[in-house]
Amino acid sequence: MSRISKNPVIIPQNVEVLLNVESITIKGPLGQLIQKTTSDTIIESVRNTLIVSAANESKHSNAMSGTIRSLIANMVEGVSIGFVKKLTLIGVGYRAQVAGDNLNLSLGFSHPISYKMPEGVFVESPVQTEIILKGIDKQKVGQVAAEIRAFRKPEPYKGKGVRYADEVIILKEAKKK
Repeated sequence: MSRISKNPVIIPQNVEVLLNVESITIKGPLGQLIQKTTSDTIIESVRNTLIVSAANESKHSNAMSGTIRSLIANMVEGVSIGFVKKLTLIGVGYRAQVAGDNLNLSLGFSHPISYKMPEGVFVESPVQTEIILKGIDKQKVGQVAAEIRAFRKPEPYKGKGVRYADEVIILKEAKKK
């Protein structure tokens, strides 16, 4: 059995869980998330916890039980607390501005970049060199952060570019004469 799926998912008091044959719906103060389940997993609700187990002894069923358990735990955390990703812009003239649901970036190219936020992900820019992404879906927030970072990845010589706030860039030494 998957070691991850052995741990039960604890449900806070302000979160509702609806189990169906094909999906699980989790509602909380920040919103609602739905996840499809497979026939390889069994989800049981016991008091204020969810227990995920493998339906049979196959490797696929074992792997899916751990995956579904992690997805459910992320859903519970998302609808109750939410997820936040912070990006910083390092470089002369690199700026970010929020206009409605668009993020306008100036990253040293000859043209500005306009990125439309997907539904469920909210953006803030308290300072011109900082971007804060918020949402209830961990996968969406992480994907949007990765797409914004991909516009100008940090380069290894000066460290200029878009990076995660907690990311450490190891700089290479410049060529010597």
